[in-house]
Amino acid sequence: MDVENKELIPENLAIKKPNSKLLKIINSKKFNDKILYEKNSDFHNIKVVENEIGRFIHYDSTYQAGYINTDFYSGNLPYINYFLISYLINPKIEKILLIGLGSGKLVNDMEFLFENLKETDVVDIEENIEDIAKDYFNFSPSEKYNFILQDGITYLRNNKKKYDLIIADVANNNGIDLRFLSKNYFSYIKKSLKKSGIFISNMCASPDIKNPKNIFFKEYFPIYKEFFKYNHIFIGNFSDKVYYKSFFDIDERVIDITNLIIISTDKYNQIKEKKELKEKIEKLNIKIEDYLKDKYQE
Repeated sequence: MDVENKELIPENLAIKKPNSKLLKIINSKKFNDKILYEKNSDFHNIKVVENEIGRFIHYDSTYQAGYINTDFYSGNLPYINYFLISYLINPKIEKILLIGLGSGKLVNDMEFLFENLKETDVVDIEENIEDIAKDYFNFSPSEKYNFILQDGITYLRNNKKKYDLIIADVANNNGIDLRFLSKNYFSYIKKSLKKSGIFISNMCASPDIKNPKNIFFKEYFPIYKEFFKYNHIFIGNFSDKVYYKSFFDIDERVIDITNLIIISTDKYNQIKEKKELKEKIEKLNIKIEDYLKDKYQE
């Protein structure tokens, strides 16, 4: 299949229809956005907005990154916290590649967690994102941090380094570019990982994984199994709970789509939950146990 210039649209992945009353609440919700920054780049109309929920980076028509600050929850967009499970798998990671900077908080969290960390490379195609993260989200890069302004796949194709951990969070305004689900892309990931390396990707799917109508698991998940021996799947039940409660004061998932965090590796067939490692994550005000409960058991 030719995947160039095609996207995986989240709305097309739903199996069940949403509750019409709850959907009406979502569609009618208006946020009091105060624009703190706005600029047109080569790729986006990019804004930083602040409202009653928190402060966010806004690309075109969607919130892409930011910080929630409500009575119910305070912190990074919650799906990003699943990425920190990598610390429970291998706390001795030395080299990290992030595809997508966002608010920069994940970089600072990783630097806090990984005591052996030597280098964090961040690749992003948006030329303004680094300054935005510094100026509006308290991003404080260390000497271990390197920013590469480039398309993620271009970087991976030409990359000669070997990483312990690669995290790809590449959703755009419409969905996920299918280049990031191609065999070429996965081959670039594999050549950029150490043999014991970990690859984490943020995808989207219906949470009804066993349903034969689940498009993501029927058409796209097989490529993960082709390239990696172990694939740990986290369904975003807790992150959805935080999202719907914080933004809409709703206590259930409304749309039949969730963030799907896939942790892929050829070495680690189990996630060890050591108490001392969990306690260090909790110092970031993240109760990682809430996220670990979302691991899908086949």
